[in-house]
Amino acid sequence: MTASAPTPGSNPASRSDTRGDQDPVAPLLQIAQRPTLARRLISWASRPPGRLYLPACVLVGLVLVYEDSMPGGHLPAFVLGMGGGAVLAAMGALRLGIALSVARPMVRRHWLRWISAPLVAAAAIALSVADIPLQGRVSTSADELLEVRDTANRSTTIPLNGEMAGLYPLKSVTVKDGGLTLYTVQGAGLLSPSGLAYSTEPLETDVFLRGHGGRVYEHIGGRWYSWTEY
Repeated sequence: MTASAPTPGSNPASRSDTRGDQDPVAPLLQIAQRPTLARRLISWASRPPGRLYLPACVLVGLVLVYEDSMPGGHLPAFVLGMGGGAVLAAMGALRLGIALSVARPMVRRHWLRWISAPLVAAAAIALSVADIPLQGRVSTSADELLEVRDTANRSTTIPLNGEMAGLYPLKSVTVKDGGLTLYTVQGAGLLSPSGLAYSTEPLETDVFLRGHGGRVYEHIGGRWYSWTEY
């Protein structure tokens, strides 16, 4: 049995050199050095919150403040704010837990960035509990709301189709006997229509009143109330 002759133009030595240049261990090293999911997670958590996370927290906080400034709430803002807040809170808790386990010096070094998100959340909650967004928005819009009241026909409900009065888009306005004016705010209310009320006489709150249908009032300040239809 004889060895096959090399084909014309080929160089056996060069083919041997080419095979020798290819390190068979290199692909194995590339696989071994590829970061695992756990390593990626640790690397991500070891860095302090940065350019995306903190602005996202501020944005969610502003959405929740806007939701609280609407009488009866605002369903899209409520869903976006609560959903986004839950996701960001879960990410922050996971990230901080891992960082405290493997990169505690990094947490101490960048402590201000780590506490920024909780501070934003605390500020949004404090404003909501104090009802400052709703009070501030009503106070800013009060003069224009009263102008709408003065020009409205006192015998019927006037559709306004989103016309702005101050900072509120109004769906309709109704002037009733006894010095009561009802403003239906467009988009207000989580599951039921809601709006603002101006009354020259004090109204009982958090109860159904005789002659007021299914409306329940909550006091905002002065002669202003919010109402929700149940």
